[in-house]
Amino acid sequence: MPKGKLVVKGRFEWFSEKSEANKKHGFTFEEILDAFDDPFFYEIYDSGHSKVNQARYNGFGYAKGQLLVAQIVYTEAERTHIISARPATSRERKLYYERIKEIYR
Repeated sequence: MPKGKLVVKGRFEWFSEKSEANKKHGFTFEEILDAFDDPFFYEIYDSGHSKVNQARYNGFGYAKGQLLVAQIVYTEAERTHIISARPATSRERKLYYERIKEIYR
């Protein structure tokens, strides 16, 4: 599958065609960059999609008025490469809020 042009914006990067295809979830990658600035943003290792030469993570943060999950990898150029993004499931939202409660206990 063609990925398009590599887009670099600050500390982030993504492929243009992947970002356009992500509109099926209601947003492009550029539109969700605020999720990474969420004060409660966190990430977990994605063992199901990671490979020997590529560790993938799922990042959780708010942007566009909703909790989002972005699948990311870190590049040798010290950028965050966005692979996909989507709204969080009800289970993921519950985990996010439980984590915040733990912080404030």
